Amino acid sequence: MVQSNKARKQRKAFYNAPAHIRRKMVSAHLSDELRKDLSIHAVQVVKGDVVRVMRGDEDVVDVEGKVTGVDTRSGRIVIEGITIAKADGTLVARPIHASNVEITKLNLSDPLRKQSLSKTKEVSQ
Repeated sequence: MVQSNKARKQRKAFYNAPAHIRRKMVSAHLSDELRKDLSIHAVQVVKGDVVRVMRGDEDVVDVEGKVTGVDTRSGRIVIEGITIAKADGTLVARPIHASNVEITKLNLSDPLRKQSLSKTKEVSQ
């Protein structure tokens, strides 16, 4: 895949990417503690990770919660406790772009994910 610095081409590459590549694009930075422990900067966001919102509106910044859903079509994640009111007053989940969050605790219930993270740790040492 050819890399470009142009935002227009970055967006086009994301929207036209196949599902297995788009999944890798839905990733977020790790917290300082995890970064020191695993020796990597970013990892894919999965359901069950605990994240902290770093950028956005005042009402969502610094909110920490568990990821309840990941939408690879839009690159956004749903965090429990972050909602927005609709016109009729009902609360619905507010999706947040994965690049605007920081992972503070990883969901290691998947043995393949645990294995791949331990491999990257071994390679970096």
